[in-house]
Amino acid sequence: MAGRCFYSAHYQTTGQKAGDGQPELLTTESGIPIGDKTSSLTVGPRGPLLLQDSVFIEEMAHFVRERIPERVVHARGAGAFGFFEVTHDITKYCKAKVFEYVGKKTPVAVRFSTTTGESGTSDLVRDPRGFAVKFYTEQGNWDIVGNNTPIFFIRDPILVSVSSHAQKRNPQTHRKDPNMLWDFMSLRPETLHEVTHLFTNRGIPDGHRHMDGFSNHAFKLVNAKGDGVYAKFHYKTNQGIKNLSREAARTLAGKNPDYAIKDLEEAITRGDFPSWTLCIQVMTLDQAKKMPFNPFDITKVWFHKEFPLIPVGTFTLNRNPVNYFAEVEQIIFSPNNMVPGIEPSPDKILHSRMFSYPDAQRYRLGVNYAQIPVNTPINSKVANHQRDGHMAMGNNQGNAPNYYPNSFGGPQDSPEFLESSFCVSGEVMRHDDSQDNVFQVRKFYLEVLSEDERQELCENIAESLSGAQLFIQKRAVKNFTDVHPDYGQRVMAELDKLAAAKKAQEEQTYQRPVLQNVSVH
Repeated sequence: MAGRCFYSAHYQTTGQKAGDGQPELLTTESGIPIGDKTSSLTVGPRGPLLLQDSVFIEEMAHFVRERIPERVVHARGAGAFGFFEVTHDITKYCKAKVFEYVGKKTPVAVRFSTTTGESGTSDLVRDPRGFAVKFYTEQGNWDIVGNNTPIFFIRDPILVSVSSHAQKRNPQTHRKDPNMLWDFMSLRPETLHEVTHLFTNRGIPDGHRHMDGFSNHAFKLVNAKGDGVYAKFHYKTNQGIKNLSREAARTLAGKNPDYAIKDLEEAITRGDFPSWTLCIQVMTLDQAKKMPFNPFDITKVWFHKEFPLIPVGTFTLNRNPVNYFAEVEQIIFSPNNMVPGIEPSPDKILHSRMFSYPDAQRYRLGVNYAQIPVNTPINSKVANHQRDGHMAMGNNQGNAPNYYPNSFGGPQDSPEFLESSFCVSGEVMRHDDSQDNVFQVRKFYLEVLSEDERQELCENIAESLSGAQLFIQKRAVKNFTDVHPDYGQRVMAELDKLAAAKKAQEEQTYQRPVLQNVSVH
């Protein structure tokens, strides 16, 4: 990764021995040598602390500010670095330089995450996994921000925040609440596709290395002639898909809640570098117009039989972060980071994320978040007219003009990089884009899942749904029945089993004899 200075590859504790080498001189954050860092400046050994103790003040002032706000979603994550290598020519679809020729290599960073839990929660919860990839290309940084499932819960961006709230903590009890989760999910039948994926064993991957990734959104690829197609990105794990049952996940969570983070780190350390094959599905603009459903609705998939996977290349992770905060907590991924040749599709959720992701990073990290080393383009130069702001780094672009156009030099725009044109028309209103919510779910349930997987799915759903009120359970079961009668019947049967077991346990507790107090004389 030419152009960036990385930290030493030694681990903080495991890669060094006490006393190795000559220690560096301890200094303040301004580089001033410190004489004693183990004692405060006081009046006598028992006396009061002096406000002039700048070493102590600096230590404590930094300590109370060293936690930045967590990500609202995807707070718990793991990251690693490596490279992407093109293995197949797709220049007929896309002019992006990252795909310029077979054999071309580009540095990448990847962050895996759970979605709804806080930073300190377990890796082993049933939750969609974030799967974000950053390509450090010579045309700037290109980010794909996706998940380990090919679909999402909702299709209208106005529901993104409430969908997240329903999966987070109850504002009264501060606990995860099945009533909240299943109330929202049962009220919005478009969630059925994601719910069905999530409650199979795919909902708890066996670490980050053994899951696929998906862009979820469609993008527009443009070639050198200006011709466009729509495409979805898939990353297929070369380690093979492995998942955990709910029982195995519970056992592991009690022993090692950092299971996935540890597994990724140790695999890279021992040289077992995980890799994924990047593929695309391609849909022509004309095909998109004729699709029987909205192809930009991310509660839907493009069937592989109609739009087969086209291999593009492989990305391999071969370096662990040296400092988690600097390289994983502060790394950002924004769907609006698209290089020439890759453009947005008409996907409404994508458009909302193109605003909300960078807006969230401005809140978390400050307006100059892109100047943090892990976020800076390393194969291209940043040249713009943005200056100042919190945490402006480097020389703040020196004495170059901070306005445009100007008569004194500096960066100029170029028509060569104009976006492709397109026409839109329609009535401006709040459209209810309701459509068939079950046909793809039915196909997944009947044709993709095995008999055992269908049974496990229904058991997993029932275990979670049983914690919700009866009227919510009934509404959810109706939705599953709408997908297929067998789906609803199995979930209902499992709910009945759990209710009977709970009743039996309560009766046993009620009938248990109570020992009387006996006086001993």
